[in-house]
Amino acid sequence: MTKPTILVTGGAGFIGSQVCKTLAAAGFLPVAYDNLSNGYAWAVRWGPLERGDLRDGAGLRDVLRRHRPAAVMHFAALIEVGESVRDPARFYDTNVAGSLSLLEAMRAEGVDDLIFSSTAAVYGMPAHTPVVETLPLRPINPYGVTKMVIESMLADYAAAYGLRFGTLRYFNAAGGDPEADIGEAHDPESHLIPLVLDVALGVRPEIAIFGDDYPTPDGTCVRDYIHVCDLARAHLLALRRLLDGGESLTVNLGNGAGHSVREVIETARRVTGHPVPARLAPPRPGDPPVLVADCARAVADLGWRQERAALDVIVADAWRWRQRWRASPPVDAR
Repeated sequence: MTKPTILVTGGAGFIGSQVCKTLAAAGFLPVAYDNLSNGYAWAVRWGPLERGDLRDGAGLRDVLRRHRPAAVMHFAALIEVGESVRDPARFYDTNVAGSLSLLEAMRAEGVDDLIFSSTAAVYGMPAHTPVVETLPLRPINPYGVTKMVIESMLADYAAAYGLRFGTLRYFNAAGGDPEADIGEAHDPESHLIPLVLDVALGVRPEIAIFGDDYPTPDGTCVRDYIHVCDLARAHLLALRRLLDGGESLTVNLGNGAGHSVREVIETARRVTGHPVPARLAPPRPGDPPVLVADCARAVADLGWRQERAALDVIVADAWRWRQRWRASPPVDAR
């Protein structure tokens, strides 16, 4: 029997490659579409790699025509918040114009189902936490704005052209493949857990704690870390919902429990057995004290349950991968 094909834009990245592995284990053939600007060819191991840019509408149509996917999972995007502030034009071009190109290619080739990788950044500085999907969308940086605009595009395409979509708003994706096949390899890295683990490895001298007088139990910011494998399973559930004829939906994906910066550092010290020197730095403007997801809608609408929610598990899986990657980087690592 021929396996149903899923086109995965950004399938060579951290989350996209983990989703490809999950799709393959579930009987799908993932086709990764990636320009490798932030992803790696070595991460594409469960299906073919089609190298291309989102803004290349003709190239996208060719790939869709040749592979005839049942649906598209859309991860490809620029994600670094600080860079989006410095160079918003690049983010609007890649994220918004690229997504429009994808939607038009899908419409031309008759592909109607899309799972979209969105972000908690669409909420900006939410009025309360845990964050529910019905809160106003008030992003405070261009990255978050681009994701909000794409969400609006999906709703408009659904109303006008019959697109069906699953919009999944991530909080802090973390952890790593339990078998250490693939994992987080951003360059430059901006996420707390891999930065802390690089300190444990001696790659970095110390980790900065941006402020310690927030109204939280230990004074440092609290964030919601979701294991990338739990994230990947949610994508599979959302895909099956659409392929089974279910309605479009928008859900948060997070742990539902927050951990402070100091908790992450202490967990890394315990898991790795290495010292993690830390220094106090001034607070960053716009950092909310607490940002935690309410995931009740994902549980109710997708039947989703976390399997690797504990912070020790998240850090241990990330540590296993980080050691392997730093010790023996794959040949096309940048």
